[in-house]
Amino acid sequence: MGGQVSTPGDIYSYGILLLEMFIGKGPIDEIFKDGLSIHKFTAMALPKHVMDIVDPSMFFVEDEEDVYDDIEERTIIEEDPYVNVSSRIKECLIFVFQIGLLCSKTSPDERMPTNVVVSEITAIRDTFLKSQKKNRRRMN
Repeated sequence: MGGQVSTPGDIYSYGILLLEMFIGKGPIDEIFKDGLSIHKFTAMALPKHVMDIVDPSMFFVEDEEDVYDDIEERTIIEEDPYVNVSSRIKECLIFVFQIGLLCSKTSPDERMPTNVVVSEITAIRDTFLKSQKKNRRRMN
């Protein structure tokens, strides 16, 4: 708030960035008005409505053949991109949103410490990757 560069300020920015990336909207999006912020929007939705706020483009898949093409054609997994989302993936999304919320708290003293952010994000990534491997094994 004071305009000084600080670790708590960086953590706040990181939290907002996480929310932006996973919601697919910036903090100045037209949806955020009349006192509704990206932080409040996320907090109100969790945990029951996580799939209502997550950016649906996260569930688009590029064909493996087209990965190296410059064409940005993507296909949806099915009509409803959330149909195949496992409970483990939903848990990972909830945890990511919770980290975003903890990092973007108003009071710098309440924000998650950097080392905890790193370890939590790493754990979420590992859980997600294990889930993906299990899904691939089931498909083959």
